[in-house]
Amino acid sequence: MDCFDLIVAGAGIVGAACAEAAAEAGLRVAVVEPGPVGGGTTAAGMGHLVALDDAPAELVLAAASLRLWERFATLADAEFSRCGTLWIARDEAELAAVPKRIARLAEVGIHAEFVDARELCRLEPQLAPGLAGGMQVGREAVVYPPRVARWLVDAACRAGARLYSGRRVRELLADGVRLDDGEKLSGPVLVATGVALPQLLPELPLRPRKGHLVITDRYPPLIRHQLVEMGYSDTAHADAGTAVAFNLQPRPTGQLLIGSSREFDVEDPAVSLATLAAMLQRAFTFLPALRELRAIRAWTGFRPATPDGLPYLGPVPGRPGVWVAAGHEGLGVTTALGSARLLIDSLLGRPPLLDPAPYLPDRVLQGMAA
Repeated sequence: MDCFDLIVAGAGIVGAACAEAAAEAGLRVAVVEPGPVGGGTTAAGMGHLVALDDAPAELVLAAASLRLWERFATLADAEFSRCGTLWIARDEAELAAVPKRIARLAEVGIHAEFVDARELCRLEPQLAPGLAGGMQVGREAVVYPPRVARWLVDAACRAGARLYSGRRVRELLADGVRLDDGEKLSGPVLVATGVALPQLLPELPLRPRKGHLVITDRYPPLIRHQLVEMGYSDTAHADAGTAVAFNLQPRPTGQLLIGSSREFDVEDPAVSLATLAAMLQRAFTFLPALRELRAIRAWTGFRPATPDGLPYLGPVPGRPGVWVAAGHEGLGVTTALGSARLLIDSLLGRPPLLDPAPYLPDRVLQGMAA
């Protein structure tokens, strides 16, 4: 039986970041991934590096992680593009909330600026007329998550980690794991399997949340910023039904990535024409010129959502030697590096990057017991 200091189950962006952080800290790491590194939810997402400010613990984690993402700004594989984010207020009511949002971001070291209607038009002339203004966060960016995940795993392997590619953790054991071919690995375990978390840790509630994305053909630049409507957070944290919001990214390839939708309690991965139509109609309302572009692909993915919207990061109660890093929903890419740093700090007993209490999985188990 091979022995390790940490066995990471799952090599999406979160698991890959944890593996790299652990290997760089000198731990002997095993990474077990049944599919492509950076596949699954990681490959299906938009790759935005953006801070949402409606939940304090989520914002603190995102801000810490965004600072760690700076080391990828010049990495070609990351396709890092500092396009900034332009949050769009449709009306005066949404615009009135901007100063408070700017203040909340400032509290965690993120600089944002108020944008009135005239400035909004100057920054993005293709936006629909009549929008009230918004907020500009100039240093936010987008990346290509599958390549970053691959780079992180490769970096872990260069530091001594071992990748078990095409293998799956079938069972958690008292002293390690059993793989799908019967092989046993010994050591502490980190479960970072995203939407597949219930297969290994059924006691931690998690719901898959389906989302749609569309990408266009290559065109001359139409927009300069990532564009997000101010009401995006409302759809991100809605608890039921189908919700759509305007989110548009300019990719370094010259393509535009259009989102987004969210659906609970849907298991079919097929594209829903009704949901897709609603999402695109929402996008056309903000940027009418999109109607003239050719979409070349639409796809879906499933985001892992916890009951309170915060990820599980830390030791699993009742399972000695088992840790978890999962449940990031739509902010897995943004918060991957911060999550990894926080978890490995805790694992090694180092001073944590930030207070781990809001993310510990026992918060949910205690709530269920009560």
